[in-house]
Amino acid sequence: MTGVGIPSYRRSARTDWRMWLLLAFGLGFLWAGSVIDPADNCSEDGRECAPWLVPLAQGFGALVALGAGLNMLANPNRGSFVDPATGDLVWWQGRIGSSGGDEGRIHPSQIGKLRIVRQDDSDDEVHLYNRAGDRLFWFDQEVIPWPYERWAERLAAAWPHIVVERSD
Repeated sequence: MTGVGIPSYRRSARTDWRMWLLLAFGLGFLWAGSVIDPADNCSEDGRECAPWLVPLAQGFGALVALGAGLNMLANPNRGSFVDPATGDLVWWQGRIGSSGGDEGRIHPSQIGKLRIVRQDDSDDEVHLYNRAGDRLFWFDQEVIPWPYERWAERLAAAWPHIVVERSD
């Protein structure tokens, strides 16, 4: 059986909306700290002043913007695909093929379970297990496209022995 219907997925820091949001957030704080006069940062009656907050906010914005910018410059990526030559499911995080990246591969005939954990207060989690029940490293929600259930259903349709477990 081949991976027909299993879409390839690749995401990089430069195409991740979260990095752009962090960059905008940091630049917003940096800009605000540049245009607000610290001496004007007082209450109407002048009793409560915190002029130190303005440079603190500006520094915070600079750090966040710098971190997002450097991450986008390094451009780590993540993703998954079915290798047409071997039929293996391949996934990676970081830089594939270099010493800085984490990658894994398994033939779908050796996959036992894909578990999707729904969480109300944070990101959902996705875990992949082999037939022995061991969780496979570096495979998580970052390496497959959202909605995760659709991708999991395609995987299970191509290899019916794979159990897709959902927990809320």
